[in-house]
Amino acid sequence: MGRLVIVSNRVPQPRERTHPAGGLAVGLRDAIKGRETLWFGWSGVTAEATSTKAKTVRSGGVTFATLDLAEADYRGFYRGFSNGMLWPLLHYRVGLSVFRRDDLAAYRRVNEAFAAALAPLLRPDDSIWAHDYHLIPFGAALRRLGVQDRLGFFLHVPFPPRALYEALPQGGSLLRDFGAYDVVGVQTQEDADNLNDSLGHVGSESVSVRAAAFPIGINPADFAAAARKAETAPETERLRQSLAGRSLILGVDRLDYSKGIPQRFGGFAQLLKRFPEHCNKVTLLQIAAISRGDVTEYRSLRRELDQLAGRINGEHAEFDWAPLRYLTHSVPRNTLAGFYRMAAVGLVTPLRDGMNLVAKEFVAAQNPDAPGALVLSRFAGAAKELEGAILVNPHDPDEIAEALHLALTLSAEDRRVRWRQMWQSVQRNTAATWAGHFLAELDAGPTHAA
Repeated sequence: MGRLVIVSNRVPQPRERTHPAGGLAVGLRDAIKGRETLWFGWSGVTAEATSTKAKTVRSGGVTFATLDLAEADYRGFYRGFSNGMLWPLLHYRVGLSVFRRDDLAAYRRVNEAFAAALAPLLRPDDSIWAHDYHLIPFGAALRRLGVQDRLGFFLHVPFPPRALYEALPQGGSLLRDFGAYDVVGVQTQEDADNLNDSLGHVGSESVSVRAAAFPIGINPADFAAAARKAETAPETERLRQSLAGRSLILGVDRLDYSKGIPQRFGGFAQLLKRFPEHCNKVTLLQIAAISRGDVTEYRSLRRELDQLAGRINGEHAEFDWAPLRYLTHSVPRNTLAGFYRMAAVGLVTPLRDGMNLVAKEFVAAQNPDAPGALVLSRFAGAAKELEGAILVNPHDPDEIAEALHLALTLSAEDRRVRWRQMWQSVQRNTAATWAGHFLAELDAGPTHAA
């Protein structure tokens, strides 16, 4: 088995290399155990010019190689095309997409720079695994430099139906870039079907590669252990005491319009209006760490949530009870594990999500003898796996309210039955099995030249 080369938009920062906080670093931790690994990507630093040569450092048994980006390249590649055009498009939000040819040029320029900086570091028997929508053209850029190693690509976000994807100007050239990869993975079969439909209609230049579903997971045993330990931690005890015996409904997200947080707040407000027996008996804690705070749409979203939170508390609060607690800063992952464990309801209602690992973390954190219930958007990839969840259409506040009422009134035995169904799925599709299945497919084939 040759070396594994991971390529991502950004490599883990120094602390995350030994204590991953979430996301890709956690997902790949098991994949890189016992295997020589090079992890390549952006350093997170902007400079006067984009680097032409990678800087390398070894940490925790992994070699990290990074390059700096020019400020203009960063703006066009990351803020412009990746997150201003592709992110909303891939999440079915075409109306929020902004296309600029200069951004597309920067996107391709950075992918070319990544390829040029990585190519001298490669060995003939490497298996290269590129991640996410920032790097779709990366494989084709490597092929143009003569790289013949096995190349894999995994898309962590959804892929929309062809009718939506075709709103992307010059989208056909991006589809053809998938042809450089030997294996293409997505989260769900629906995403695979959508991408394959688009790949099949590129035009005369057919793309032979086909996407397959590799659902990502977590390390459930580790997270369950962290939750048990955090159950008696000072932060968990502070939260428990502050609730004064009330049931906790918990939402944990990045502050992003794809997460459906305004609709969630609306659903919670409807719960209090339509099912007044829950007034002064429940508290919603919404943690929504700010991301991309310099982008107009995200600033507008934060203002909207500030107003909604104030309105809900103004209408329903008592002198000794605020129904909604809303945080815009991050909470450490181990602390969250304790919060998940004490929550009566996990509320996970994205408008569209590739997988959503919060749902799986909530399940893993539960006390098997007295588990909470999970209210989950049917448009999250996790909904395809977690059969015991209470599924909702997140666009309907009344449906969210009804689901919350059901979750809060389920019998203890019903909650245990639902949890056991979900726990079996979380144990079956772990981070290790996700990485193992993908890499087995990638390693099994011949080099591209063959």
